This record gives sequence, C-alpha cells and structure tokens, in this order.
Amino acid sequence: MTLLAELAHELVEGHADAVARLTQQALDQHIPPAEILEKGLIAGMEVVGARFRDNVYFVPEVLLAARAMKAGMTHLEPVLAARGVAPRGKLLIGTVKGDIHDIGKNLVGMMLRGAGFEVVDLGINVPAEQFLVAIRKHDPELVGMSALLTTTMAQMKTNVEAFRAAGVLSRARVLVGGAAVSEDFARTIGAHGYAKDATSAVERARELLEEVKAMREANFSD
Repeated sequence: MTLLAELAHELVEGHADAVARLTQQALDQHIPPAEILEKGLIAGMEVVGARFRDNVYFVPEVLLAARAMKAGMTHLEPVLAARGVAPRGKLLIGTVKGDIHDIGKNLVGMMLRGAGFEVVDLGINVPAEQFLVAIRKHDPELVGMSALLTTTMAQMKTNVEAFRAAGVLSRARVLVGGAAVSEDFARTIGAHGYAKDATSAVERARELLEEVKAMREANFSD
C-alpha cells in the first residue's frame, strides 16, 4: 500500500492521529501538497461519501472521518496556501430564517470540505439579508440553503428572489436541500440544484461549479 493509499484508508477508518501523522510524513517526503489532498484526503472522503450513500456508514462514522480530515488539513492547509493552491470552489451555506436545524447542513459542509471546497457556514436561522452580505463579502460560486421544516420552505423562495433582485444569480448557483425540500420544489422556486443527502450534495455541487465557471468566463469575455 502506498503512503497516500494508507492515508486515504486511515481517513476512511476515522483515525485522526494516523491521518495527521501520515499527512506530515507525505509532506516530509516532498509529495506535492495538491497530490496529498487529491489522492489521500479527498480520495478517502469519497469512499466515506459512497458508504454513507449506501447506508454502510452513518452519521457517527462520517463525523469521525470529518475529524480525521480536519487533522490532516491542519498540516496541509498552510502549505497549500503558501504555494497558492486554490480550493476547488467556494460554497456559502446556511439554514434559512425560522429554522434552527443543522445536522444535515453540517454533514453537507463536512463532505464538501472533504471534496476540496472552501465552505463558509453561516449557521442557523439565517435571513436573506445575512446571506446577501456574506455573498458580497465572499463571492462564492455556490450558495447552499437548508430547511427541515415545511413552515420554512417559503423562506427559500424569498431568498432566491432576493438573490435574483441583487444580481447574485449572474455569478453564483443556488443549491437547496433538507427534509422538507424536493427536486420539484427546488425547480419551482428557481434554485439551480437539489440534493437529498450529503453525498448527492457533493455530486451536484461539482456539476454546478462547472456551470458557474463557464458562466463567469462567458461574462468576462463579454
């Protein structure tokens, strides 16, 4: 087993100390940090995501893997930043106003970090105005919104309308999810994507990121 394969394996097992040790060992062996990220940490989180999707792993196992990922990134992030290695994309996420549930949102954030995204988490009970302030500050490619309660679904529609009025949708895509939400509902309110769980959120985020990159390039060329 190669060093990076061992790193991925230890992450899948949720062994934070081993992941930290192997990440530093890989750096000491002058393995490119982007390769450590892709073939070690991200590769491991992709296995975790697949197991979660297939009901082999559950929330406790995902949390352990996320903790292990964080342990590795503690060593890797400063090196990536120093070498100018950019994250795959940036996602801003929050649970909408009126809703204080965050387990699903947190899982999505963990999985997206594990997939190489920079994640800005606004927390719970987030009004449209707070989303807009954060969007202007961070300029994310993706904006994620979560709602567990049927009574807060309408807030998603209000937020999308506010984003459109503010011109946000010319530079970003909106991804929604949560127990109260469906793909039909997402389409009805004008969201660009829907994810039923954390694993599908990663897949959809990757797809939407490519759309945003193409859109921004087209706008720049114009």
